[in-house]
Amino acid sequence: MNVVDVIAAKRDGKELSELEIRQLVLNYDAGRVPDYQMAAFLMAAYLQGLSLGETIALTRAMVDSGTTLDLSKIAGIKVDKHSSGGVGDKTTLVLVPMLAACGLKVPKMSGRGLGFTGGTLDKLESIPGFTTALNADRFIQQVQHIGAAIAGQTDDLVPADKKIYALRDVTATVDSIPLIAASIMSKKIACSSDIILIDVKVGSGAFMKDLDQARNLSRMLLAVGQSFNRQIVVVITDMNQPLGRAVGNSLEVVEAIDTLKGCGPSDLRELCVQLCGFVLNLVEYSRSDEECAARASAVLDSGDALEVFREIIVAQGGNSRVIEDTSLLPLAQIKEEVASLESGFVEAINCAAIGKASAVLGAGRERKEDRIDPAVGVVVRKKLGDPVERGEVLAEIHANDGERASAARKLIADAYCLGPQQRPGPSLIYEVIR
Repeated sequence: MNVVDVIAAKRDGKELSELEIRQLVLNYDAGRVPDYQMAAFLMAAYLQGLSLGETIALTRAMVDSGTTLDLSKIAGIKVDKHSSGGVGDKTTLVLVPMLAACGLKVPKMSGRGLGFTGGTLDKLESIPGFTTALNADRFIQQVQHIGAAIAGQTDDLVPADKKIYALRDVTATVDSIPLIAASIMSKKIACSSDIILIDVKVGSGAFMKDLDQARNLSRMLLAVGQSFNRQIVVVITDMNQPLGRAVGNSLEVVEAIDTLKGCGPSDLRELCVQLCGFVLNLVEYSRSDEECAARASAVLDSGDALEVFREIIVAQGGNSRVIEDTSLLPLAQIKEEVASLESGFVEAINCAAIGKASAVLGAGRERKEDRIDPAVGVVVRKKLGDPVERGEVLAEIHANDGERASAARKLIADAYCLGPQQRPGPSLIYEVIR
């Protein structure tokens, strides 16, 4: 293969063969193609786009660059879940126990976060003693025994994707729908589950700002997944305001526990119930979405999902007493309230600014090597459509540094837009593609 010819062909808008893409990716992973040539290809793909066939070929090559997770020892239907990420998105902490409580097997490999807050692993590691570093045998045994495990992705799983994503991050080629789809699906395919649920966030606090873009990505994800004979459901959900109220690692764990106890925010509960129901509908075709959602609600109301979460914590070395006593989680030293300077109704929230405020406090990271403060973050008290009186609290700041708290205060105050009339909030779910 002549790499320059492949780059030139894509630059000129020609469709590449599966073999050309495969050789390019595997040779890059092996160090035989330098960064500058892969960067040139990524920019050509960003500008010219990739066909569905090329996207599938890219996905397959990235999967084949490493090992795949062998789940054959796990009896039953295996389910994986992915979210494109957003502000206060702690659905994995609630949804994984719910799915397991419904009798499904959930081998969930998650990542660490860049940006607003930590990823699922960072949130769970705010639980004292909790480990996300499980070897393959322990991971599989735990799923067999209690129905679920949440662990870090191993280095030998889709290594080409890690290298390519790092290059995309510094070459302004991140927001390409085919490249995003291949990156997401390569990891999901390598994890070998039977059913894949993908939550595509759209709005001011999400990577996808536009609904049409989100639809295009969702359809691409569905098509790629189907080409690998996976059952896929893609749900487009709102991120024009934080999900729930808590934004920050241990704060989100508290909110997840509350939701599993049946007393969490209504939007977080409703989204988890609906997502769980959509998965159940793929398993039991004869049941309607309403029947499946009712079953999902039942495992919350009965406490079965909470008990699965307790078992996950114990199995992964954590202190399960946090379920009864959340003060055992890391707590911030400073608590401040951000009050409204006017009266009205919450008309808009710059969700990204709330996320940035949490990151400024130390809940997120700009670089992979940055350390996260698990105790800090923001708790939103007013959401879209809520009435506000002058002096009422819009949000609470949980901080360990006064200067950071001051910077977060300004971001939060500026994030709120009040109007004279009450307007309905956005839909929680925009579309289900399956």
